[in-house]
Amino acid sequence: MALNAIDSLNAPSVAAPTIASTNADSEQRFLKLLTTQLNNQDPLNPLDNAQLTSQLAQMSTVSGIEKLNSTVESLLAQTGSGQVLQAAGLIDRSVLAPGTSLALEADAAAPFAVDLPAAADSVKVSITNAAGQVVRNLDLGALPAGVQTLSWDGANDSGVALASGNYQFSVTASGAGENLVAVPLTYANVSSVAQGPSGVALQLADKRTISFSDVRTILSAPVASL
Repeated sequence: MALNAIDSLNAPSVAAPTIASTNADSEQRFLKLLTTQLNNQDPLNPLDNAQLTSQLAQMSTVSGIEKLNSTVESLLAQTGSGQVLQAAGLIDRSVLAPGTSLALEADAAAPFAVDLPAAADSVKVSITNAAGQVVRNLDLGALPAGVQTLSWDGANDSGVALASGNYQFSVTASGAGENLVAVPLTYANVSSVAQGPSGVALQLADKRTISFSDVRTILSAPVASL
């Protein structure tokens, strides 16, 4: 009986390989799901770090985040390359993104936009020339939340048409008795794209560099630029 007991203790366990196999299968399923999610994400609203960290934390209960670091880094690198290829389609097209520059051409209105975090009771726009002088004040009244597309007719406060050139604008907004952080938006042509340290970056014709995620709208044709 003693020998049988010793033999039983020395007998190889069959449960460990089963558990290891289960962990490996779970890891493979997780990586497959993560790869699919990254490849099919909306390029204008990509998976953020908080979401990715949350999913990795769930996986840690199976095999640990440490074992997945190199694999996840590789996946993110592949995804970044894919986003660069997608963003390359924006070259020579126009995008609406945060900015304050207005390019005014003769006999043409200068388009711009404002992104409001909440409904505003009052929205005012101040336009300045290259010397920093205020040339036009626009009282837009109440506007709903979200991106509101607007335009300036190119005239000053007296109704006189101004010369073509580059102008700047600023926005102030308030709602429910509080000041709102209104984001000024302008149109610009995309000249090139690149993979930056924080994701895909777009180089605009007006010398600005913006993140791919900053793009609010994509136009089918380029806009006028000075």
